[in-house]
Amino acid sequence: MTELLTATTVLSESRARFGKSPRLFRSPARVNIIGEHTDYNDGLVMPTNTALYTWLAIAPRDDRRICMYASRFSESVEVSLDVLHATPNGGWQEYPKGVLHVLQKRGFDLPGADILIAGDIPLGSGLSSSASLETATAFAVLSCSTQEIDRRQLAVMCREAENDFVGVSCGIMDQYVVALCEKNNAMLLDCRTLDYELVPLSANGRFVIVHSGVAHRHREGGYNVRKEECRQATALLAERRPDIQALRDVDCTELDRERERLGDRLYRRARHVVTEIDRVRRARSALADEDLESLGSIMTASHASLRDDFEVSCAEVDRLVEMTLGCDAAYGSRQVGGGFGGCIVSLVDGGHVDAFIGQVRAWFREHRNTDPWYHVLEACNPVQEVIPA
Repeated sequence: MTELLTATTVLSESRARFGKSPRLFRSPARVNIIGEHTDYNDGLVMPTNTALYTWLAIAPRDDRRICMYASRFSESVEVSLDVLHATPNGGWQEYPKGVLHVLQKRGFDLPGADILIAGDIPLGSGLSSSASLETATAFAVLSCSTQEIDRRQLAVMCREAENDFVGVSCGIMDQYVVALCEKNNAMLLDCRTLDYELVPLSANGRFVIVHSGVAHRHREGGYNVRKEECRQATALLAERRPDIQALRDVDCTELDRERERLGDRLYRRARHVVTEIDRVRRARSALADEDLESLGSIMTASHASLRDDFEVSCAEVDRLVEMTLGCDAAYGSRQVGGGFGGCIVSLVDGGHVDAFIGQVRAWFREHRNTDPWYHVLEACNPVQEVIPA
């Protein structure tokens, strides 16, 4: 494990670079307990936040320039608020640029600023470093401009930035949970209505996140392809039943009747979504009942569906899931995030977390000759300003 950033570290770096006293904001990483690839199908999801953050130190300027420095890349980017254009295959800067573009399009009057961006969310991990950066940018810039914004609206605008400016066809889950989910809770979110319920996390189980060692990149991966396949399946189903707007509106019985017409590939894509939405419902009940064995089994079934029906796993992730399922006190494991690499999340008995981590570490040293990156989930507050002590 690497040492996590602190407010003091980020503020000191910002002062040294820009020579100003900034305000400090942070936005957490998202961990999806269950409900993968259901958000853009109007389905249900159940994510939470954890204490890995994007940190953003910001100080005002007297002009219309945004000067950004990303410490983890040692890169500076300067843009004008009057000229914000997307750069095809651009880097990290496309996310804050996209947020600034959408905020101005929605009528917000933005000031120039010097911005230092730091973070300890592993990139390509499936923990939504992109949504964390987007919400940190929007919340910080609007706070410094003294313009209030509803957190729900903030999440929607950040998603718009990622969809339309960056070019990743993500759903609303990531932005919504990092903007709104409260400490010590998961969020059961209906991605059609955007209604949500906070579900207290178990006092007896802990979620442990382990990186597979394979980074994913949505823009270069199959994420947009999977979304298009879901759209195609929905369109075919709607030919017989026009009230179908998304795969959320279909059950397994109807899906099985249309299997031949859908073809094997689209049928399996749709089957994952339909069964995953059902798994979210059952997982919410299991979590509320403190039934960790059932919740773990549901998580493991989710991974099998992601691997076999949605085909967004990879060999390294599959081996890691299989290994963790053989560890002491592990109830279940699954890939977390959009897929094609990244992290897995395991549900572990709260009294045996150290033993579980010890077994994971031993496996990595034996099979990969390295130590694993892991993180024990600590459900934290959503995006906020940090006032140093």
